[in-house]
Amino acid sequence: MLEKLFGTHSLNLQRAMSKATQRQSLLSQNLANGNTPGYQRKDIDFDIRLETEEQKGLRRSPLLSGRSQSGGPPRSNGNSVDLEKEVVAIAETELRFQTLAELTSRHFSGLKNVIRGGR
Repeated sequence: MLEKLFGTHSLNLQRAMSKATQRQSLLSQNLANGNTPGYQRKDIDFDIRLETEEQKGLRRSPLLSGRSQSGGPPRSNGNSVDLEKEVVAIAETELRFQTLAELTSRHFSGLKNVIRGGR
């Protein structure tokens, strides 16, 4: 429904923000379990490619991909969480989410401007 009203760009932004939210949740779980023996780090990887109209005709590939990733080598207690890396990943994800929120805001402001006839 959203795609029919606002185009695929809105849907792509929605999916990207959803992936960022999912990743933030996983990273928070990793931090919470940083000292839990045997806990294996969880993460998802997401690539965001907002294609131009020209590129859409050339290829049909998913704009968002996500896959589970485990952490590095486990410590002596079997835990694979590196707290420093988790904090950096959380900060990066927060910046991505803020950027996506700004892009979404600009997109809908542009649509609003078109609806109002440029006024």
